[in-house]
Amino acid sequence: MGTAKKIVVVNGKFPMHRGGYLLNPTIAFETWGELSSKGDNAVLIFSGLSPSAHAASSVADMTPGWWEEMIGPSRPIDTNRYFVVCVNSLGSCFGSTGPASINPETGRQYLSDFPVLSLEDVSRGGWEVLQHLGIERLYATVGPSMGGMSALGFEVLFPELSEKLLIISSATHSLPFATALRSLQREMICRDPNWSEGNYSTEIFPAIGMRLARKLGMLTYRSADEWSDRFGRNKITGELSKNGTVAPYFEIEEYLEHHAEKFTGQFDPNCYLSLSRASDLFDLADHGGSVEAGVSKIKASHAMVVGVSSDILYPLHQQKELADLLNYGQREVEFVGLTSIQGHDSFLVDMDSFCPVVRRFFSS
Repeated sequence: MGTAKKIVVVNGKFPMHRGGYLLNPTIAFETWGELSSKGDNAVLIFSGLSPSAHAASSVADMTPGWWEEMIGPSRPIDTNRYFVVCVNSLGSCFGSTGPASINPETGRQYLSDFPVLSLEDVSRGGWEVLQHLGIERLYATVGPSMGGMSALGFEVLFPELSEKLLIISSATHSLPFATALRSLQREMICRDPNWSEGNYSTEIFPAIGMRLARKLGMLTYRSADEWSDRFGRNKITGELSKNGTVAPYFEIEEYLEHHAEKFTGQFDPNCYLSLSRASDLFDLADHGGSVEAGVSKIKASHAMVVGVSSDILYPLHQQKELADLLNYGQREVEFVGLTSIQGHDSFLVDMDSFCPVVRRFFSS
């Protein structure tokens, strides 16, 4: 059993972590399974930058979710056993309040006037959903990619709420390489002639900047080894265009073009910029003066940290460092390093590797 997208309205002023506030913001979420009579089987999932709350299909919404093979009856996150809640990040454009939303105080879209977003705001949005659902205790908090940092922020802001913690392909902060890549993506959007300082419209839209940013993103989400295996030197059927420096000729170019066009029609540029910057701003060291002090505030009794050797955005050594930091006191911690070649996106596509690991976490 599951629900189609639902919306919770946070009445009043929602204070933002880095200043300012949102008035009566909304947080979108979906659920699967049933909450137990003891209320002790809830699982909270924070998503990566671009997904919605639709992590899996249900009777209410049969379209496949972004983690379809992971969530459901008898799947690794078994909805016969657990009540699963996935939230759409605050700042996104899939039902939660973000830059594309209407500011109730002005009657116009926030656009570039949206307050500076932090992943701690995303974390608090998840907590508001739990309050709405009457959940006082979590069996587990789960976060892949950007969602892993949102989950860490949640654990620091709301300690002793979660029994278990699962962090996948994430870290306590972004490394300079990842920040540099995202910075270039943001500049691509802002350099678009139609950017208009963020005050664009649906008719005059920074599509070129979004397409370029998405193409660069796709390169960073996967690995060179995967591109070689999948595409090699394969060419598109047809003659080479005279303008061969721009028009796609190789299959890899066509693949990037397809994903760029698809993403540009789905995601709002201001929302993308806010979430991208929030990913770079997050640092667990902000919660206590050092990463060690920040991690010490996490009270989950069991933790698993999973990474992939081909991930260039959040390298495997960052997951190992996080696992080592979590491994103090009586906490049970498991670090898992996988050899998937799909890079950062492995947790979305390499189900043969990830499903057994996540199943073990939930059955332990």
